[in-house]
Amino acid sequence: MKTRSQTRPAAKTPSPRNRSGGIGAHRAERRAGLVLAAPFGIFFVTFFIVPLAYSFYASLYRDRLIGGLTFTGMANYLRAAVDPLFWKGVLNVVIFGSMRLPLIMGFAILAALLIDAGTSKLAKVFRIGIFLPYAVPSVIAALIWGYIYGPTFGPIAQIAEGLGHDAPNFFSPDIVLGSLANIAVWQFVGYNTIILYAALRSVSPELYEAAALDGAGALKTAWHIKLPALRPTLALVVVFSLIATFQYFTEPRIFAAMAPGTITPSFTPNLYAYNLAFTNQQYSYSAAISFALGVLVVIASSAWMVHNNRKGMR
Repeated sequence: MKTRSQTRPAAKTPSPRNRSGGIGAHRAERRAGLVLAAPFGIFFVTFFIVPLAYSFYASLYRDRLIGGLTFTGMANYLRAAVDPLFWKGVLNVVIFGSMRLPLIMGFAILAALLIDAGTSKLAKVFRIGIFLPYAVPSVIAALIWGYIYGPTFGPIAQIAEGLGHDAPNFFSPDIVLGSLANIAVWQFVGYNTIILYAALRSVSPELYEAAALDGAGALKTAWHIKLPALRPTLALVVVFSLIATFQYFTEPRIFAAMAPGTITPSFTPNLYAYNLAFTNQQYSYSAAISFALGVLVVIASSAWMVHNNRKGMR
């Protein structure tokens, strides 16, 4: 009895031409990606990595009157660790941030919720109007508020004089940080509002429909749907605000001429580093102060992110 052997057809192996063609296409894609990324890579290395590396290199030296530039290792960083002027500036920005951050975030959240709830043309006008102060350059904003705060020529001083009262001194040591925080709130509420409003626009409409079917009003919808949806964006916005707080420079630099006894050359860490470099010619120590400030920014930002992540896991 004869049986027919059933043989399966042999699997086709890719021809060398197809295999080489696939490898060649993959290599071409990699080359194209490298070519497209090269301009940014060159820009990033030239204007970010190289200046940072040079600043760190400079922070390891000290320019002595006798002996010139000498290597001192971490001596500048040890000096910064016990420098009372540096830590006084850090304390000033911490107090400034404790006033600035809650007000900015609170007003920004409220404004974003109001804009998201509005359906009339007035909401669009309000959205543009609240963003306009952010479009004003920081130097111009400082000059505007310097005029408003002016103890002799400002509008507040003129109103107080007309009422028979002494003009308030907005640059006194007791309230100068509050005066600066007021400018920051005026300028950055709109910027944060637009970011939070964009996050609200990304919420699925189905959630709002389900809330409406359950009988939830505007307040319950905002509390149970909108505010939880803002949490990831709010965490990122707070990080940006923390970085901006520690890097505070422009307004104190402008107001230093108006309040020389209050806003000292070391009023903020950035202002201290600036004056060390361009007034005292202590470039190496100024670089060390800048890197020490960067470490504090990283620590503060990381601590906030860890806290926010733990809070989100609960």
